[in-house]
Amino acid sequence: MIELKNTVKKFDNYSALDGVDIKIETGTAFGLLGSNGAGKSTILRLLSGIYSPDGGEVLIDGQPAFDNTANKQRVFFINDETVQFGSYTLKRLKDYYKGYYPNFSEKDFESLRKKVNLPLDKKITTFSKGMKRQAIVIIGLACHTDYLLLDEAFDGLDPTMRIIVKKMIVDAMLDRNLTTVISSHNLKEINEICDTAALIHEGKVVFSRDIDSVKSNIHKVQVVFPKNEDGSSSEHSKEDLEKAGLDILHFERSQSIYYIISKGDEETIRTAFAPMRPMLLEIIPLTLEEIFIYELEVLGYDSSNINEE
Repeated sequence: MIELKNTVKKFDNYSALDGVDIKIETGTAFGLLGSNGAGKSTILRLLSGIYSPDGGEVLIDGQPAFDNTANKQRVFFINDETVQFGSYTLKRLKDYYKGYYPNFSEKDFESLRKKVNLPLDKKITTFSKGMKRQAIVIIGLACHTDYLLLDEAFDGLDPTMRIIVKKMIVDAMLDRNLTTVISSHNLKEINEICDTAALIHEGKVVFSRDIDSVKSNIHKVQVVFPKNEDGSSSEHSKEDLEKAGLDILHFERSQSIYYIISKGDEETIRTAFAPMRPMLLEIIPLTLEEIFIYELEVLGYDSSNINEE
């Protein structure tokens, strides 16, 4: 199990993480969502032991992640940079990591390498960005660690290679109960791979829970209220609806139709509207992308910067 308990990380006067609490169960795929600078990469660097926390705890199976050789051999971190290995060939890079990870499997490495058809003796600097990402992913999987951390996991991969690399990761999870933590701007991929997710904003956790429960606890509502006795339209403000028990993230009205984004399960939402006797009440589940957008809009973030593709 991975645990961050009231974790704080500062760089000079800047707080990258401010009291973060996250628990990641063994064998799950966990997604870190958030805008640039939210703190996602900082979390991964704390888990891999690159950074030490300035407050709170960062634990892997109950042991501190920082300055812990035994734990570092159980964690493989794939970051967004490979420039330091530009002069290496894939064979030399493989041998480099093999020296640090005692469970490295030559058999798995070669099997995975053949799937993506990477050359062994060409320098990494000649590889495309996608090939560099493939190279470090297959080495990471061949290291047979208990935890795999990926920062912008599929960046630079074409659609076909994305599918192949995703399958490699999912197969490893199923075969050996691998715990995977993925940071990505690509919400579709987080939705496809991850069981649970945390939304990070300005160093704080907005939510951290099962993706299915996230989806079931926020809805889009379209509602039409009956007219008044004089034939005029019945009007309800956002404040009126909140007093009725709705937790509203977004509120707008177009003529007689109200469009509302509300937290809460479907039964709670219907109960809140029942005394108003709506003529029409349609409750629609939101996609993870929509939830992400509305949660960040409430926090004042420009949702146009979010990558849904």
